[in-house]
Amino acid sequence: MKDPFAGREIWFLTGSQDLYGEETLRQVAEQSQQVAAALDDAPQVPVRIVWKPVLKDRDAIRRAALDANADDRCLGVIVWMHTFSPAKMWIVGLDALRKPLLHLHTQANEALPWATIDMDFMNLNQAAHGDREFGYVASRLSVRRKTVVGHATHAAVRAKVGSWARATAGWDALQQLRLARFGDNMRNVAVTEGDKTEAELQLGVSVNTWGVNDLVAAVEAATDAEVDALVADYEQRYEVAKELRSDGERHDSLRYGARIELGLRAFLDDGGFGAFTTNFEDLGGLRQLPGLAVQRLMADGYGFGAEGDWKTALLVRAAKVMGYGLPGGASLMEDYTYELTPGREKILGAHMLEICPSLTTSTPRLEIHPLGIGGREDPVRLVFDTDPGTGVVVAMSDLRERFRLTANVVDVVPPDAELPNLPVARAVWQPRPDLATSAECWLTAGAAHHTVLTTALGVDVFDDLAEIAGMELAVIDQDTTTRGFTRELRWNQAYHRLAQGM
Repeated sequence: MKDPFAGREIWFLTGSQDLYGEETLRQVAEQSQQVAAALDDAPQVPVRIVWKPVLKDRDAIRRAALDANADDRCLGVIVWMHTFSPAKMWIVGLDALRKPLLHLHTQANEALPWATIDMDFMNLNQAAHGDREFGYVASRLSVRRKTVVGHATHAAVRAKVGSWARATAGWDALQQLRLARFGDNMRNVAVTEGDKTEAELQLGVSVNTWGVNDLVAAVEAATDAEVDALVADYEQRYEVAKELRSDGERHDSLRYGARIELGLRAFLDDGGFGAFTTNFEDLGGLRQLPGLAVQRLMADGYGFGAEGDWKTALLVRAAKVMGYGLPGGASLMEDYTYELTPGREKILGAHMLEICPSLTTSTPRLEIHPLGIGGREDPVRLVFDTDPGTGVVVAMSDLRERFRLTANVVDVVPPDAELPNLPVARAVWQPRPDLATSAECWLTAGAAHHTVLTTALGVDVFDDLAEIAGMELAVIDQDTTTRGFTRELRWNQAYHRLAQGM
């Protein structure tokens, strides 16, 4: 996957005014550069932080906002009121700004110099009330933003800025995303439907459909030499089942799986697509349901949704971008079945074939087995168990007048026993706070059975993404109760309907 942070920037804007004189403004510039450098050096922040000259008047602030909007390198803007920057100066600039905004409430010094503090020091270091002035106007203008409080060298501050920076990259990816649907949604399924026009208006993603046989043509165009090279790569990377090896009786099935990958990858790359969907009810001239190809494309950063589920596909793509460089992975996931023994409650998640190998550090097994759905030849697929650890499952639902994200913090655990007769990639998890509460809240929220499972990201990044996008986010975690969650959904419904206006 191409580094989504390479060549990208977050601008650091500092507010002040001409009232203080050149000497004070020189110190403001020096100290704000130090704060920006502290964030730029932070390992938690994956994007370059670029300091911009101190803003002292209305016109300069507006111009900075317009320049940020116009610069494709700029993912977002951090603002800090070093001194007192009268907030009326910021009105037209904030109104013009279209990039994500973080308000950093900090100061240059960590500790107060109690023995030497004087009025010169007080005049220079006024963020304690300068930022409050800014916060008032931002709230009056209903500007969506993240607020972070603390010194720029503190790990907690850097972690929050880093999470927001990752969310800005996810938002940017959605704004640019082209998503190809091969065929339509699975027939009669409700949750995979959605308003694609509204999605493009709110999120920027362009969702369109191509005939499956357009893909078939790309599959058939793959050369034998390309197939040979890709099969050799499979045999080097994975534990390949004996019957699929070059001397095995099912080797041709593996070669066709490689041909699907080559054709699918070429189609997506040629069209500039970052995500896609398939549907087992609409396979055209494909001999196999794409399994291995989908798994490997997801591992390379593509978003994917099964049965035409484009909403999950765009979530997978966003999670891939936001989690880039972090340990763990992200994948399409589906809640399949439960372990309901008291004290051992768990969810077994999987899909027919399409779970991303980024969820494991082990070497997957490349196997072939019958698939009792789709009416095609036996498909090849990677089989593995997801690594244990903390994760988040997130679903996106279309509620007519808005999109809702529902996120559940989970603990991925090993299966209670071997699964010799379940030849698909899978994950087992214990949802927080417990299975019953989690499922009650999930169902109450109308959350989908298709999700993205990420073991690289926490809820905080999705919280930031939802704030940037103006989407609802309902969180289920260790502190959730069914009663409190239900009340929150009702408040959310009222808020989001009122926020849309008449």
